[in-house]
Amino acid sequence: MTTLTTRTVTYPADDLTMVGHLALPAGTGRRPAVLIGPEGVGLGDVERRRAEALAELGYVALAFDLHGGRYLADPEEMLARCLPLLADPDRMRGIGHAALDVLRAEPRADPDRTAAVGYGTGGAVALELGRDGVDLRAIGTVNALTTGRPGEAARIRCPVWAGVGSQDPIMPAAQREAFTAEMEAAGVDWRLTVYGGALHAFHHPPVDHTVLPGVGHHPRHAQRAWRDILALLTECLPGTE
Repeated sequence: MTTLTTRTVTYPADDLTMVGHLALPAGTGRRPAVLIGPEGVGLGDVERRRAEALAELGYVALAFDLHGGRYLADPEEMLARCLPLLADPDRMRGIGHAALDVLRAEPRADPDRTAAVGYGTGGAVALELGRDGVDLRAIGTVNALTTGRPGEAARIRCPVWAGVGSQDPIMPAAQREAFTAEMEAAGVDWRLTVYGGALHAFHHPPVDHTVLPGVGHHPRHAQRAWRDILALLTECLPGTE
């Protein structure tokens, strides 16, 4: 019985050498492909496992890197890297395009059936790919209700699903309203799920290092958010049977 295979891929982006995690499903045929973006701390085992879980379901999945192979466990270092990045749509797009090029170049990946899923900073990157007019079948984000430059959301060509915790101080109600107003004004096919009582990064299992205030795991909502992402992919990326 054949199983999924994984490999490390390196590629240039943002003046760094990025180190991504590619997971391939069993078989030999072309499959729908999913780009997975990590939280601001960077690519870790959580995203690698998510890529592998998607490969088990028949997707080609690439968990992409944000920081040149580094995991930024120190909150101050993470913010020093991520805040300027989040303020620069072109840099985010460069990181996203570089990873997407790697994914679409994989022979098992169907470049015409591709989605982008991201968490936190990785979700902001996924949204910027949409605002850049990239041909994606779906965009899914958690903790990433970032807004873009005026008018550019009209270039999003696919359904957008976003999830956020109701008690997330980093993505508060005002940010939710700004994001939904942007999507609505642009005529995007969008959905927003608010998970009651959840904090920022509620989807992420507990870690053994210091985190920002307002960050916390919510096991039930983490499972629900994952199911919601899978439902989005099932709807928008058929063909994994």
